[in-house]
Amino acid sequence: MYLKKLKIGNVELKNNLILAPMAGVTDLPFRIIVEKFNPGLVCTEMISSKALFFGDEKTKKLLKTDGEKRPISIQIFGSDSETMGFASRYISAYADIVDINMGCPAPKVVKNGDGSKLLMDLEKAEKVIKAVVENSKKPVTLKIRKGWDKYHIVACEIAQIAEKCGVSAIIVHGRTREDYYSGNVDLDIIKKVKESVKIPVIGNGNIIDEESAKKMFEYTGVDGIMIGRAAIGNPWIFEQIKYYLETGLKKEKPSNQDKYKILKEHIEISIKEKGEKTAINEIRKYISAYSKDMPGASKFRDEINHINNYYDFINKIKEFYLMR
Repeated sequence: MYLKKLKIGNVELKNNLILAPMAGVTDLPFRIIVEKFNPGLVCTEMISSKALFFGDEKTKKLLKTDGEKRPISIQIFGSDSETMGFASRYISAYADIVDINMGCPAPKVVKNGDGSKLLMDLEKAEKVIKAVVENSKKPVTLKIRKGWDKYHIVACEIAQIAEKCGVSAIIVHGRTREDYYSGNVDLDIIKKVKESVKIPVIGNGNIIDEESAKKMFEYTGVDGIMIGRAAIGNPWIFEQIKYYLETGLKKEKPSNQDKYKILKEHIEISIKEKGEKTAINEIRKYISAYSKDMPGASKFRDEINHINNYYDFINKIKEFYLMR
């Protein structure tokens, strides 16, 4: 009933469960791991349009998609229509879908007028959207929050602007920038956005399990859902939600053996991509999520934080997951 194929422009997704773009999280190794559990679409970390415009090599590396399943959405951010137009044209060679970020609440982003700050200037937002759509060779989506704060709720208005400009789908996070990630997600505003436009609307925010996924579909009537933080350390969530929506039953939770196997693969892909030192430093945040709520997790994380080579690192993980 709720699980279905989803068409965004000329791109058809095999299902309507989508991995959200998350800065510092949805890098290439993480996306490859998540793709094993068959989401309909994955999204990259947000990419600075200005950095691409000025030819930053580190930023260009974020466009790497070797070994990934398709389709892939690449997200760009910025508030300057010239650089956003350039970035849109540039990433069209790599992406299946181009996504505009107008939802990021991070201070270092909004202080430059980017991300969710654009929700305070809809005229500027419209110019950015037009520049991206006009320069993209791929379908364009727009990710927004419901507004800047409780006094500036603009989700329906910006969604209608986006539709008029040729955007192919809207993703709505049901919180304001002021809310960050706290408090309840406003399902009513997501429902209102869905009713205000004809293009697909994807619901986002606090989808943490099978029940919250179903509630998002049921209450708002959205065409798809986007899962973010709940997928960190739990890439199985896509198959769990899919199974629940299809059968009404809950899929068996992953075993310690399953967790060890996926975590080991995640580490090995990261080392291949980034080298041992960088990979081990960066993988720690995922390990914290993989081991959440497990007995002895705190001690395990502390021990892992003092290991800097692959051999000892993987042995400690094996000991924690398989020798208990």
